[in-house]
Amino acid sequence: MQQTTLNVIAIGIFGMTLSALLTPIFNIPPAIPALATFGILGLVTVDTLSFQGKGTTVLLDWLAQRRSEYRDRIVHHEAGHFLVAYLLGIPIAGYTLTAWEALKQGQPGSDLGGVQFDTQQLSPNPLAIGEMRLTLDRFCTVWMAGIAAETLVYGEAEGGIDDCQKLKEALRLFERPAGELTTKQRWAMIQAQTMLQDNWQAYEALVKAMAERTSVGDCYHLIQDHYHNVET
Repeated sequence: MQQTTLNVIAIGIFGMTLSALLTPIFNIPPAIPALATFGILGLVTVDTLSFQGKGTTVLLDWLAQRRSEYRDRIVHHEAGHFLVAYLLGIPIAGYTLTAWEALKQGQPGSDLGGVQFDTQQLSPNPLAIGEMRLTLDRFCTVWMAGIAAETLVYGEAEGGIDDCQKLKEALRLFERPAGELTTKQRWAMIQAQTMLQDNWQAYEALVKAMAERTSVGDCYHLIQDHYHNVET
């Protein structure tokens, strides 16, 4: 069961408990809050079993999108992924900034949005160990770029849990030692921060462009207009 769904169920149970305590004080018939709570839990259950939690994710994201700071953090986070991927030569197939956009484009229902990559163009020889390691390093840097961008802009990051999980799973797939995770995250974070700082004008322009849902091609041209050479 997805963490989002579990959180909603926990809130529902808390709400039912709280309503049981408050209804005598406000003379509210106990059946009303009970029916409301069970109704919400029922909808969440149906959504989880039939739609893998997509509806709950879209609804909660839509509610959160009412806050401008939430929207701003997402676009700053995803612009970090986008710019660093571009600088490292990873082709970008598209991006989304909301759960609804991700759902319409056929991304996983739990995805709140993100940058999608065209991995088929990365390596002509996927079995070459050297190329595989280089590709892993590039993706580790890209995965940490969202957190790096948020940290540079806001002083701390609220998003990035899924990004850290991707890095962890990649290291496990490459049979890297478990103790390497922290070192690789720190290394990738420093790499991403350096790239963003060296190309800050391009990053700020990209944030504005992505907030307006500018096409990937036009985002490429915009970065090229502000490009500052970095050694990758």
